Amino acid sequence: MEQLMGRSARTPGGRRRRADTRWAVWFALTFAGMTTVLDWASGGLTVARADLWALLAVAVFAVLRPPRVTAGGGRLTVRGLVRVRRVRTDALAGVWRDGRIATRLLLRDVDGHRVALDLRVLVADPLLLHELDTGARRSLEAGTLSHGTDILRLLGRHLDDTATRGILDASGLERGR
Repeated sequence: MEQLMGRSARTPGGRRRRADTRWAVWFALTFAGMTTVLDWASGGLTVARADLWALLAVAVFAVLRPPRVTAGGGRLTVRGLVRVRRVRTDALAGVWRDGRIATRLLLRDVDGHRVALDLRVLVADPLLLHELDTGARRSLEAGTLSHGTDILRLLGRHLDDTATRGILDASGLERGR
């Protein structure tokens, strides 16, 4: 839809999302197979119970399926299980970091729209971080971003350090000498 409106939308982290989706499919199929086989082995398998196991496997897949994140045209869109959330990156009002183990980035724009974004998505695709950084800079210039500039700066530094470590490890160069 964003492409029809003249804006170019990009799906970041495509390989990572496909791998996570494949994992969710295999987990759901394994769940359905194991529960059906165990129910059959116990002698209690009926058509209704097989349907129940299949329905539960679909629910497991729906919960484990990663959200789709697209960026472009000054917007960041997260398509989840039930709803689609969009935020204007060029009119951010605040950025918060949520969680210590499963860290999420919470973004809110001046219109009151909110998006929660898993940080692994940013790590998987630096171009998404670039889109977010570009929008945050525009928000700072416009004076709308009042909270979270330190978070974005630290996040950018952390992702730069991670990318540098990956390049040095892949090339076989030692750090610190």
